[in-house]
Amino acid sequence: MLRGLYITDLLLIDKLELNFQPGLNVLTGETGAGKSILLDSLGFVLGWRGRSSLVREGANNGEVIAYFDIKNSVSVKEILKSSGIPATDELILRRTVNLEGRKTSYVNDKRCSGEILRKLSDVLVEIHGQFDDRGLLNPKSHIDLLDNFGNINSFKLRLLWKEYRKTETELNDAKLSYFDAIKDNDYIKHSIDELQKLSPEDGEDELLDIRRRSMQSSQKIRGDIEKASELINESGAEGLLTDAIRWIEGVSNDAEDSLENVISNLSSSLSNLSNAQQYIDKYLSLTDFNPLELEKVEERLFAIRALARKHDILPDNLNTFSLELIQKLENSKLSAQEIINLEEKLSESKANYDKYASDLSKLRKKTAKELERAMVNELGPLKLENSRFIVNIDTKKSSEDGFDEVTFIVSTNPGAPAGPINKIASGGELSRFLLALKVCLTKTNQNLTMIFDEIDRGVGGATADAVGQRLADIAISSQVLVVTHSPQVAAKGAHHWQVNKSTMNRVTTSTVIQLDENARINEIARMLSGDKITPEARAAAQALL
Repeated sequence: MLRGLYITDLLLIDKLELNFQPGLNVLTGETGAGKSILLDSLGFVLGWRGRSSLVREGANNGEVIAYFDIKNSVSVKEILKSSGIPATDELILRRTVNLEGRKTSYVNDKRCSGEILRKLSDVLVEIHGQFDDRGLLNPKSHIDLLDNFGNINSFKLRLLWKEYRKTETELNDAKLSYFDAIKDNDYIKHSIDELQKLSPEDGEDELLDIRRRSMQSSQKIRGDIEKASELINESGAEGLLTDAIRWIEGVSNDAEDSLENVISNLSSSLSNLSNAQQYIDKYLSLTDFNPLELEKVEERLFAIRALARKHDILPDNLNTFSLELIQKLENSKLSAQEIINLEEKLSESKANYDKYASDLSKLRKKTAKELERAMVNELGPLKLENSRFIVNIDTKKSSEDGFDEVTFIVSTNPGAPAGPINKIASGGELSRFLLALKVCLTKTNQNLTMIFDEIDRGVGGATADAVGQRLADIAISSQVLVVTHSPQVAAKGAHHWQVNKSTMNRVTTSTVIQLDENARINEIARMLSGDKITPEARAAAQALL
């Protein structure tokens, strides 16, 4: 509910403070007094598109502040929460504009975008008039209006649609994942066979490398030792020493000097050579290996390393990699089953959605007829008895709203073709048509401020009185602001504001004052008789009130 509007240096307004009340608030004044300026100012602070030049002549900046009571407005608080703006029971909108047209917006003293203002305005205010392109003239809102009129709860349908779309997305993702997995299945199976055939163990590469290096080293040492063994065995140094001892022993008896020392030393050397040969033989026996074993070790080592290079991993990770491939292959089998499960779930979800949407569609068609009958009752008193109102329901692609596309079709003149309500030519008939529709949908108006701009244009007498009465009926559950030139409508107001325009020192300004009971009589009398207020006009005004 709009509680206050404060305007500074905007258009023809110097400074203006308005404190609106619940119920029906009427604004009257001479033509050109500036009533539309109030609507422009309110539209400006709500982020609506409007005039490009707004700053009052002689000023540098213009500003509008609007206060709303949102204690019971859940939708407003949800928008604030989603926008990261603290929500209280009072909403303060502030917007400024400079001479260059640069606008700055604030919500509860926190700077925000014009888009946030427009989102808030959609749930705060409805404006109805000959140039209205919002509210009832927005075809996208017609299905919600019809549902509200018939107390049709579409919340469950939206949940079913959400569940269906979620399952559909999960199924598509599962299929993509599955097809991505199975395209490599042949390669994975071949790789698993290779790995399982080789069956590498953790750390085996290092052990084989150590074994290989040891065998290669032993092979070289053994070759050198075998050569040394050949030089000292019986065919080598040992044989030569034996021959030397035999020759010396043969001549030792005939030698003048004793050769015993020579024989003793040679015998000792022969004994040492024999001992050395024994150690060599023992070493060779201990280091004896089959050359084929080295070949096998190298072959396995090279096979492990080649497989590691093929998969671009470390040799020690081959065993883990094998397990991962096995799991990936198993996952593809699980994905296939998951797809089957999701397809069944999607089919069930679609069936649930289709049934509920079908039931809702039948209910909407029934409700559409009820709304059409209710409109017939409202159009007559508003001098639109020859008009037609049709709730057109077409079948469309499934959505969160179901299969139905709801459009309000009208014809405001006899013989004129019917068309969408937002396509009908603007004028007084359309304004009253919207009023009739709003009366039928009055239960949806709570917590909303509705503005009717000259909705009584072109009517008078009993029709104007009917317009005023219907505005008053709507205002029972909502706050209504109406700009009017009709005394019958003005008399129905609970609160009355008068807009005046004056010129001083070649500067024109508009002002707005709230009228007391006596001032109201004078204003309605002026609306009845013109500039000269007669006693008869005052009496008529008092009678209207």
